[in-house]
Amino acid sequence: MKKTISLVLVLALVLAVEVANADFTFGNPQNLGPVVNSASHDSEPGISADGLTLYFESSRTGGLGYGDIWVTTRSSVSEPWGTPVNLTTVNSPYRDNFPSISPDGLTLYFSDYYYGPDHPGGQGGHDLWMSTRASRSDPWTTPVNMGAPPNSSENEVSPTVSGDGLTLIFASSRSGGSGDYDLWMSMRATVHDPWDPPVNLVPSVNTGSWDSEVGLSADGLALVFSSDRAGGSGSYDLWMTSRKSRDDPWGPAVNLGAPVNTTAGEASVGLSADGKILYFASNRADGVGDWDIWQAPILPIVDFNGDGIVDSADMCIMVDHWGENYSLCDIGPMPWGDGIVDVQDLIVLVEHLFEEVNDPTLVAHWALDEIEGNIASDSANDIDGTVYGDPAWQPEGGMIDGALQLDGIDDYVNTPFVLNPTDGKFSVFVWIKGNAPGQAVLSQAGGANWLCSDSLEGNLLTELKGAGRNTTELLSQTIITDGNWHRIGLVWDGSHRTLYVDDIAVAEDEQTNLAASENGLYIGTGTAMEPGTFWSGLIDDVRIYNRIVRP
Repeated sequence: MKKTISLVLVLALVLAVEVANADFTFGNPQNLGPVVNSASHDSEPGISADGLTLYFESSRTGGLGYGDIWVTTRSSVSEPWGTPVNLTTVNSPYRDNFPSISPDGLTLYFSDYYYGPDHPGGQGGHDLWMSTRASRSDPWTTPVNMGAPPNSSENEVSPTVSGDGLTLIFASSRSGGSGDYDLWMSMRATVHDPWDPPVNLVPSVNTGSWDSEVGLSADGLALVFSSDRAGGSGSYDLWMTSRKSRDDPWGPAVNLGAPVNTTAGEASVGLSADGKILYFASNRADGVGDWDIWQAPILPIVDFNGDGIVDSADMCIMVDHWGENYSLCDIGPMPWGDGIVDVQDLIVLVEHLFEEVNDPTLVAHWALDEIEGNIASDSANDIDGTVYGDPAWQPEGGMIDGALQLDGIDDYVNTPFVLNPTDGKFSVFVWIKGNAPGQAVLSQAGGANWLCSDSLEGNLLTELKGAGRNTTELLSQTIITDGNWHRIGLVWDGSHRTLYVDDIAVAEDEQTNLAASENGLYIGTGTAMEPGTFWSGLIDDVRIYNRIVRP
């Protein structure tokens, strides 16, 4: 019945709004190339609402000071960027940086950054400035200081303004903060009103470390910034916080992780108005110069069930949660969602309908379709496994193409490290066919059996549990060792374990954590390779995601 629900009926449903965090990920970052970037320092991107004009700071030759604001344009978002030009009417002998353009393209916010005599007309230290123009074809006027507030006698840098012009966020070293530089926010009732006195974004956002170089989403509800706080992967990492509405507090900051962050530095954020592109600066090794400008696509998770294609099954999952505050299907507006599964989410899903998905959250996929040899290839991230014993490849015998036949005595596959269960959400799904209880399908060396059958009846079981003494295994009442094909799975959402058999949840419980392990995986045997834990039967299509998958 669900498969035949009319698209017209779904589109007719309009419901109230409550905000939650949408599920999204980042594609691989791309360098903007040698036309935009130079051998000098290029950073601090600010993108126009139409995506056709990019402002940034550069110390390249041809400027008026140590660092100037430059601008590059393109005729469409599919065209390459043109040669940057110096914004001479705005720049000064001081370091002019952190440009941020208003949605109408008529106001340019920026800051100065100069050690020496104060910039004439400033409040002292580094200040926030603005320049205006009557139309997009007119030249920029002489910049004016934004005054107090938001400026003070201390340092203010990196201004960014929401799409409605009512929220200003910047970094400052003023007193009252918690670290070197902190993020501060000022608001106003209308664009004709003065800015309110700034408030410090504590305690959820700022730390005792350096927190600065910020980018704000057009709706003013998501904030990405740079910080050298603990928990990052490099000298400076990009972090994100969000809020439910303009009047709600900001939530805890989370690290954006790979592939955006690296062991190098990442800073200076710009967000496209449509929420589809993250612009940032990095000094990673494969750039053009010192610091370069990069871009990374922000991708909604639309393959809800993790089968590699966006189709009616994903549509049905969305319909099942229509009107709910359900983050997996809350994919629109891009990319933050609006807290409810509604028409906005359906619009994003339809844009990707019937597409095969190259899912960056798929961290490992062993299809087990080989014909011969002792290598089980991983098509997701080249985490190839090594085959031990004498298993038989079955090129035509799997549920999805081929499969691997194991003898239950000494056959198994050993893989390198994939993920640590304690690091966050993940999902595991495997096709299996066997008839001997007590055997393991997937385990982690020195850790726990992630997916196995209990020794009494052959019911699906996971022994992956929390680190405390009072935690327990999760046992289903569904037999998987009846000699038939079954797709079994384990999903960890950060607080719950859920077991699946043939895409149906068969057991679930709460856990405060999972025990850590940084070892590789075994496919077809238990964590210590004990006799009796080796799988006797077929295993096919092993998939591991670093997100929640709902079959």
